[in-house]
Amino acid sequence: MSATATIAPKDPEDPQYMYALRRANEVRLARARTRREVADGRLAVGEVVLTCPRELHTMTVFELLAAQRRWGRKRSRDLLAEVGLPETKSLGTMTERQRRLVADRLG
Repeated sequence: MSATATIAPKDPEDPQYMYALRRANEVRLARARTRREVADGRLAVGEVVLTCPRELHTMTVFELLAAQRRWGRKRSRDLLAEVGLPETKSLGTMTERQRRLVADRLG
């Protein structure tokens, strides 16, 4: 006997792979929009870290920090080292304490 797990799409007429593709596209667009808004100064990184929208759960903190104007790899890496987070830490796996630490350091 073989058991398989399936994720039911929201629309029963929609095949699962189409639902997955649509969802992946929504996530990519949300991440791009967030990076653009952060770069333009319309959205604060600290706010994103504290609220962490569902679409950004897989985005790394490093990627978000580097999206800011005048923030490159070195400055982003230094801040993460200061708070004790690896470059690969994703927003969705951060604890509340880590979120507050990063947001406080960003001002």
